[in-house]
Amino acid sequence: MRMSEGVEWALHSCLNLTWVETGEAMTAARLAAFYELPAAYLNKQLQALARAGIVTSTPGPRGGFRLARPPERITLLDVVTAIEGPGEAFRCEEVLRQGPGGRSDVDYRKACFVSQAMRRAELAWRKELAGQTLADIKEMVERHLPGTPAATRDWFASRRP
Repeated sequence: MRMSEGVEWALHSCLNLTWVETGEAMTAARLAAFYELPAAYLNKQLQALARAGIVTSTPGPRGGFRLARPPERITLLDVVTAIEGPGEAFRCEEVLRQGPGGRSDVDYRKACFVSQAMRRAELAWRKELAGQTLADIKEMVERHLPGTPAATRDWFASRRP
């Protein structure tokens, strides 16, 4: 399965939002500049996160984006679903119906062993993403790269609008 680059951008932006000063909002332009991303495209991802209740958006000169809830309550699946949508990755088109012996009275989405295997794999993938939070990733980064939170705050502080 291939996810859009927006998922990666959204996850990293959310992670960076965990390290900004309490109460501080980050504009899409500042978040985008951190990784040299196109601000307009990142803004679309941030708006999708806002619609999903993952971030909040505040207008105005001191406005921008903040996490809408604690990182412990934001799963990786929440972010993926906000960006990619809730649809299934594998879509059974019931090709068996068209083949030799295919029948119109069979729901091949349920009867097909390929479809069943793909659905089990997708369920396992979704379960894994749902079991990991932004706080889990934050903790791993901080354990392995302890200077990252301060470096991130410093970077944003040095580039105030």
